[in-house]
Parts: sequence; structure tokens; C-alpha cells
Amino acid sequence: MNQSYWLRNVKLDSGFVFEDGKIDRTETTLYNLLINDGKIEQLQLANVPLQTDLPVQDAKNLLALPAFKEMHNHLDKTYLGLPWKACIPAANLVERLNLEAAELVELAETGQHRAEQMLHLLLKGGATHVRSHVNIDPYIGLKNLEEIQKALYTYKDKMTHEIVAFPQHGLLRTNSKSFMKTAMREGATIVGGLDPGGIDQNIELSLFEMVDLAVQFDADIDIHIHDPGHLGFYTIQKLVSFIEQAGWNNRVAVSHAFALGDVPQNESVEMASKLASLGVSIMSTVPINRVMPPVDLLHAKGVQVALGCDGFYDSWSPHGTGDMLEKAGRLAEKYNWKDEYGLSQTLQFITGGIKTLDEEGNLLWPKVGDDASMVLVDASCSAEAVARRAKRAAVIANGNIVYGGLNYESVLK
Repeated sequence: MNQSYWLRNVKLDSGFVFEDGKIDRTETTLYNLLINDGKIEQLQLANVPLQTDLPVQDAKNLLALPAFKEMHNHLDKTYLGLPWKACIPAANLVERLNLEAAELVELAETGQHRAEQMLHLLLKGGATHVRSHVNIDPYIGLKNLEEIQKALYTYKDKMTHEIVAFPQHGLLRTNSKSFMKTAMREGATIVGGLDPGGIDQNIELSLFEMVDLAVQFDADIDIHIHDPGHLGFYTIQKLVSFIEQAGWNNRVAVSHAFALGDVPQNESVEMASKLASLGVSIMSTVPINRVMPPVDLLHAKGVQVALGCDGFYDSWSPHGTGDMLEKAGRLAEKYNWKDEYGLSQTLQFITGGIKTLDEEGNLLWPKVGDDASMVLVDASCSAEAVARRAKRAAVIANGNIVYGGLNYESVLK
């Protein structure tokens, strides 16, 4: 595609219609967008005649949403691209880890192929960014990292990425610090961690070693804390103290953080305020089979919350689609966000915090100067897109159509 072109007849959320002081419905307006060098250079109402010598692409009244970000994934684990098989049952997390370790070498040779299958699903669902946790341990060494890097290179013009060096089998439990150091030198960008209590069985030392790695490599942190109740909550408390000591504000994410939903609300409220003050993010997969962190409370306190699909169709679970819009819809169902505003605001949890409208209905996205990365969907407004998991017609990354096309015929016509 040429570097400059007009994308015409793009439907955008443009405001709310209020009845008796309450939001009744979302207004939308058709725009023409001038795309230049991957940026939105101009927004023009579509009813203004378009006079240009530049190429023109017709969006045919499809609704534009900000491109999605998949912020918790395991590209190296999936069985996608291999013959079907369901999971082998496991009684607990340690047994699951042992089962995974036994098949790591067997799966390693197909790592790039399997990861590319997952990346394709993420892309077709509207994600143009992925954060992937990659196993780093004595069982597999750096093989998974190498395979995932090859897969991500295949998608380099379609998706951006972050790679978390992830000690899935325990940083201390498998004595993996030297492997983690090598992974950080070889292209991983974020230091991972896992259950300092339940798996490493030494909360303080496990956290110290993880933070020490991050400081050595000037890297962010993303730690899985599955441990429930007061064990998990104490782990988060200790993590907070390490963040303060290291001055690692705005550089740490906690994935899962189930314990925040297990403890009394007054403890969650206090912790949410602390996490917000330190810029600690929470990454959730919106599970349906256990308590999850209180996203509504965390968000209200100013904690950045992002969603991800986690690993799917792998030794941990046979389920999952790679559809971030489905994750947003599930979150809305979880918290009974069912009005126009609540549904539309749910998008921010899959877009890196980008919202289309504020509470008064003022346009927040897109604006001139924004990246021309968006998802074109078959919906009347963003609230419907979330509630109905709208069909994706095309995905645009930095001005380029990277999935689908604009010859789509809407069912709304």
C-alpha cells in the first residue's frame, strides 16, 4: 500500500445521546481519515467531498476501534498446528508443571510453526501487539526463546511484541537464574517470575533474585502470582516493598493476582491504592473457574488493568480462541457492565488504555497524530462491538491492512 492514502467512510463513536440525564445510546459519525506514514494526519467528515490525487480505500461504513493489545500470552506452549489432543488431568500445579516439563523437548522443534498459528489467531481477532511469556529453564534452555523470536520476526510488519523471560518451573526451584540472564542477553525484554511462595517456597529470596535480574538488565517485571488468599496477598505485599527499595515504579506488572479477590475488601482497597501509587499493573485473563482480582475496584483506584488470552489449546487448557474482544465482553458480563457507557469503556482493557469517548461523550480516539492502527468491525457502535463480539472485517497496523480487507459486505446494511 502507498504511504499516503485516504480511508473513507469510517464509522466512529462521536458522542452519547442523553435522555433524562442518562445515556440512552451512542452516536456515530462517518469520517474520512488521511493516513500518512502510519499516522492519522487528518480527520474529515465524510459528507465533505473528497478531492484528492491520493489512493482511496473505502471502509464501507465499518466501525473503527483502536487496535487491540494481547498482554498475557504463552506463544511457546500451544498445540496449534499439531493434531488435536486434550489435556492430561493434573491434581495440582506442581503435577501440571511436571507434565509440561516432560513434553517440552518434544514440542520444541515445532515452536516457530505453533507460535505462528497462534499469532495468526490473535491478528485476525484484532491484536497488533502481543506480550509473550517464554519458558526459560533447564528442561528447554533457550530453545523456546529462539523459536518464538523466529515466529515474531515472521509477523514483524504486522504486530509489535514484548518477550518475558519466564521461569515457569520456578526461579529457585530449578536454579534458573543463569538461564534467565542468558535469555535477557539474547533478546528477552522483560524479567518474569512465578509464585515465590507456592512454587519457589521462599518468598523473599525469589523476589529478591527476580528484582535483582531486572535491575541488572534495566528491565521491566511481569510476575505470575497464582497463590490464593493470604499467601498470595503477602507475596504482593513483599513485592511492593521490593519495588519501593529498588525504585522500580511504573515498571512492574502482576499477572493473575487472584489473591486480590480472595482477601477482605478493606485489604484490597488499601493494596489497590498502593499499587496505583507505584504504577503496578495487573494483567488478567478473566477466568471463569476461580476468583479473579477486583478489576472494577483496581480501575477505580487508578491501577492500570490489561487483559490477555493466556496460553490456550495447550497442556494447561484445551479452550481459548485468541479473541481479545471476547475477553472484553466476558469482563463486561462479569461486572454487569451493560449500558452504553459501561460497554464502550470496557474496550480500554484491551487497547492499552485507549477509550473512544469520555463520560460526557467527547471524542478521545482517534485524534490527528495517532498511530493508524485500528480494527474495522461490523457494528453500529463500540458498545455493540463489545456486547456482540462484532465480526472483524479488517485489521490495520501503522496504516497497512494486515488482515482481512475492505471488500466486506456488512450484515447491517
